[in-house]
Amino acid sequence: MKRIRRIQVNGRWREDAVADNTLLIDYLRGPLQLTGTKQGCDGGECGACTVLVDGKPRLACCTFAASVEGCHVETIESQSQNGRLSPLQQAFHERLGAQCGFCTPGMIMAAEGLLRRNPQPDEAAIREALGGNLCRCTGYVKIVESVQAACGAEEAA
Repeated sequence: MKRIRRIQVNGRWREDAVADNTLLIDYLRGPLQLTGTKQGCDGGECGACTVLVDGKPRLACCTFAASVEGCHVETIESQSQNGRLSPLQQAFHERLGAQCGFCTPGMIMAAEGLLRRNPQPDEAAIREALGGNLCRCTGYVKIVESVQAACGAEEAA
């Protein structure tokens, strides 16, 4: 059964007819055409679909859209402003944290969630925050370095 759901997506309140069993990833990628959120494993194991719900990382493939009614959902599309990359996106670009790019949106959203609650995380905290995000292209060294660069941790070390 579809009901009108009021959800704030990337800073804009929306009211859409959403079925009770619609997954958040299908709502974002379907009617909203926010295709930056990637659909990976469909089982919550790869983290490619990570978005922020009220500032906290959440897997869109394991979340019903109805459960985020009244919440603020942020996708990777919220990170750039006026065509300019966010500092985190810029760091991923400059430090080669993005390989094929498939996992990158989820990595960036998980890292964004971390940096909001801990603006100066150490390497262990970064690795723990990204622990649910899998990269099949490379190791995690460049990804961790990218997060460190975004928060200035490299310069402090």
